[in-house]
Amino acid sequence: MTEVEGGALSDEALVRHTSGLDPRDAALACELTLGVLRRQLQLDYLIRHLGELDPERLDGPVRLALRLGLYQTRFLERIPRYAAVAESVELVKRARKRSAAGMVNAILRKDRGQPLAWPDRATAWSMPEWMLARWGERAEAVALHALTVPPAGMDPGAKAIVPLLDLAPGLKFLDLCAAPGNKTRQAMEAQPSLVVACDRSWRRLQLAPGERVLLDATQPLPFGPVFDRVLVDAPCSGTGTLARNPEIKWRLRPADLLRHQQRQRQMLAQARRVVRPGGILLYATCSLEVEENEEVAASLLGAECFRRWPGAEPGDGFFAARWRC
Repeated sequence: MTEVEGGALSDEALVRHTSGLDPRDAALACELTLGVLRRQLQLDYLIRHLGELDPERLDGPVRLALRLGLYQTRFLERIPRYAAVAESVELVKRARKRSAAGMVNAILRKDRGQPLAWPDRATAWSMPEWMLARWGERAEAVALHALTVPPAGMDPGAKAIVPLLDLAPGLKFLDLCAAPGNKTRQAMEAQPSLVVACDRSWRRLQLAPGERVLLDATQPLPFGPVFDRVLVDAPCSGTGTLARNPEIKWRLRPADLLRHQQRQRQMLAQARRVVRPGGILLYATCSLEVEENEEVAASLLGAECFRRWPGAEPGDGFFAARWRC
């Protein structure tokens, strides 16, 4: 949790720290980490309500111990209350914040799971209000889906992208933002004659199959117009994946969307140049935001657009735009 608060991605941090654990302990670590991130706004409200404290003014280890303890006492039934309280107090002591141990103990014991009237919809759904305002009538469904635990394995939303390419044996396929290679592997099931996976992170690109090329997709590509199918699975805000990546809710800012859009437009323009006549170009994001989706797709005429909203269909949300060149 400390690493995630410092900017690490929750999925990568959990892999690093749970790989050597007993499966049950690893599962609990994942549930606690992701659960606290999903419910963070509610947990901070409880800290204010029960302790009359501003969570942002607390030392990081104290705030984290309170969030972990309150998540367990409020939302996890299988962990005894006394164990959750004791472990949170011990966390504070191990972080050399012994002077706060009594306060943490008092706040956690004060929470008896009594029903609360959340002060607003942002707290009730543990989602920043500026995000809810963007999604209109879909806001509740998206926010409530973001509080759920997604099934293990590859997401049905993510799996719905590659079929839009109409891949077939013998075709040449370019995956322009491939790392870590999940969609590349899915595409290979169609037995294309050539598979080229590109990304600007060599560490993550090494996980992808096929021929691998290290590059920045916003810059001119080292290919001619030879590919039958080109996928731009563009880096984005990820607001369609909040159930899997809940830290996004607390890190993303409105200004980030235009920053993403600039790079996405550049990638799309470069990708168009390497599609052969008669080929298919597919642009996709796991974002729900118009700046990263329709506004980017509008930079090329003739797009056929697809959307999937979390909460309305199983799995993550996505946007895709397809051009037959």
